[in-house]
Amino acid sequence: MRLLTDLHEVDGALTRRAASRIPPGVAKVLSVVEESAESTKLWCGVAAVMAWKGGWRGRRAAAAGVGALVVAQLVSNGLGKQLADRPRPPAEWIPHDEVADRPDSSSFPSGHTAAAVAFTAAVAPTWPAAGVLCAVPAAMVAVERVQSGAHYPSDVAAGAAVGLAGAWLTRRVPALFLRSRLQPSGFLRHWG
Repeated sequence: MRLLTDLHEVDGALTRRAASRIPPGVAKVLSVVEESAESTKLWCGVAAVMAWKGGWRGRRAAAAGVGALVVAQLVSNGLGKQLADRPRPPAEWIPHDEVADRPDSSSFPSGHTAAAVAFTAAVAPTWPAAGVLCAVPAAMVAVERVQSGAHYPSDVAAGAAVGLAGAWLTRRVPALFLRSRLQPSGFLRHWG
């Protein structure tokens, strides 16, 4: 129980520090990037450009990215927020007006971060350069969610974990499914 209390205290201190110490100009840039990522617009736009201009590798990376994003959104927003029901950080901790724009849903986990990390982590193995480019706005979204007072750092960390799991599942499950379908059954191996 003491560990949870300590985690909550650290979460609160980091949230207050991020909300008050990030310079206003940087906060404005973070906010613009986060707004473009709202409702996964940024990631779907990037996927469309990759599919259009990236040839087979771009189409494959885009499909993996969008698939992982969908999995992460279902887990974070469809399941995680329903189970956790964690309140957002207190408005009095946030010394700027961005706190007025935050959603009413549960704070845990960060769906924005889950989507950003899932897309980036699924794209990177197929197209590493695109993955590196996607990592920049993904990191900016994660920082903005704490800076704006929408999430605690642990919400963002959990969202990142959900995103990584979504990317892993999206890349591994089809291969496992195909491998199980292509292997001959025990009967055929024995008698074939």
